[in-house]
Amino acid sequence: MTPQEEVERLIARVAMGDRAAFTKLYDRTSAKLFGVCLRVLNDRAEAEEVLQEVFVTVWNKADTYRVNGYSPMTWLITITRNRAVDRRRALKRPPEPIDTADLLPDGKPGPEASAVAASDARRITQCLDELPRARAHLVRRAYLDGDSYADLAEATGVNLNTIRTWLRRSLIALRECLSR
Repeated sequence: MTPQEEVERLIARVAMGDRAAFTKLYDRTSAKLFGVCLRVLNDRAEAEEVLQEVFVTVWNKADTYRVNGYSPMTWLITITRNRAVDRRRALKRPPEPIDTADLLPDGKPGPEASAVAASDARRITQCLDELPRARAHLVRRAYLDGDSYADLAEATGVNLNTIRTWLRRSLIALRECLSR
């Protein structure tokens, strides 16, 4: 069973209220999701709070996940990123850079997971390179750095609705590229 199939199976069991599956899902995904929280918030305590909220959401909404051929981690990361961005906006303060090296446990992936992650990273980078440079930069700022559409519009001097359209079209192009 591939890691993707394992996570999909665990999500399906969580949807049925299986606490053991929930524990396994947490063990399997929490380190990566915590990293997403920490990257957006740059505050360990806030990241821990958001991660807890994420898993409460997963417990309550697991039945809404649909197997669609994409990685189930995408669904989990989307929930996590959205919660972290919401928390960052609620705090209304810019994040302070922290040195995460001393804070995170050594959860290095094994050789197979590293190879898969490297392959995925290369594919994503190749697909981002197919976008116009400015659009790829906007995608990175919006979906990796947690900048809001309004922040991007202000920083670039481009109309907010244009930013939304560009990002939507860029995501569609990325999805098409990744599905090839």
